[in-house]
Amino acid sequence: MPELPEVETTRLGLLPHVQDQKIFKVIVRDRRLRWPVPADFARRLKGRTVRDVSRRGKYLLWDVETGYVLSHLGMSGSLRVVPPLEKAEKHDHVDFTFDSGIAIRYTDPRRFGAMLWISGRLASHPLLDALGPEPLAAEFNAAYLARSARNRSVSIKEFIMNSQVVVGVGNIYASESLFVAGIHPKRAAGRVTQARLARLVDAIKHTLATAIGAGGSSLRDYVQANGELGTFQVNAFVYDRDGRPCHVCRTPIRSMRQGQRSTYFCPACQT
Repeated sequence: MPELPEVETTRLGLLPHVQDQKIFKVIVRDRRLRWPVPADFARRLKGRTVRDVSRRGKYLLWDVETGYVLSHLGMSGSLRVVPPLEKAEKHDHVDFTFDSGIAIRYTDPRRFGAMLWISGRLASHPLLDALGPEPLAAEFNAAYLARSARNRSVSIKEFIMNSQVVVGVGNIYASESLFVAGIHPKRAAGRVTQARLARLVDAIKHTLATAIGAGGSSLRDYVQANGELGTFQVNAFVYDRDGRPCHVCRTPIRSMRQGQRSTYFCPACQT
C-alpha cells in the first residue's frame, strides 16, 4: 500500500508537469472508487489551471483555482505521466489531459483509492480534520510524542501508525523506524521513555526522508509518476526479511501479526 514516501514521490514527480498548467479535459472511465468520483468532476476541472499540488498525510491536494482535487492512491493506485493518446487499460480509471500536451493517468486495480472534489475549507474536510502532525515537520518531536503516548497501553507500532497521532507512518516504515530506534514493536507506547521516543522521532524522520530519496518502495503495484519502481525495499533492515540475518547482529529477523498486519523485527536489537 502506498505510504507517505510513495505519495510524496508521486507529488514531486507530478509537480513539474502540472503546476501552472491548464486542464484541457478530464476523462472518467470508472467512478466506482472507494467513494464515487463526483458526477460533475470532469466539468468542474475543464479549463482550470493547477496552481499547486500539496500533500497532507497520504492525500494529494490539487489546487485548481475554484477548489481542490483530493486524491488518494488507496492500496494499489498510481498517478503517472503518460502520452495523451496512450491506450487506456482495464484499471486506468481517470485521465487528466493538459493544454501542454501531457496527460496524468490514475490507475487503481483494486479501486480503493479516491478522486474527490473539495470546494470548501480544506482543513475542515472530514478526511483531513482529525489528522495528526506531519512526521517531517518540526511539531513532530519527542515532547509531543511523549505527551501523546502518556498512559497509552497500545503497542508502540500501532501507536505511530495511528494517523491521529502522526500521519503517513505506514506498516513498512513503522517496522523500519522501530528497528533503527531499537524499540520492540510490542512495547506499550506509554512505557517507552522520552529519551527512546526522541530516538524514534529521529528514526522516523530519517527513514521517511531516505525512502523519499529512493522513490519509495515498490512491492506490488506502486510505480513513480515516471513509471519507474521505487527502490527503498532493496535495502530494508527488517521489512519482509523474516528468517534472514539481521544486518547488525546476524540474529534471524522474526515476523508476527499486529493489527492484521505483518510486523518484522530483530529480537536481539529491539527491546
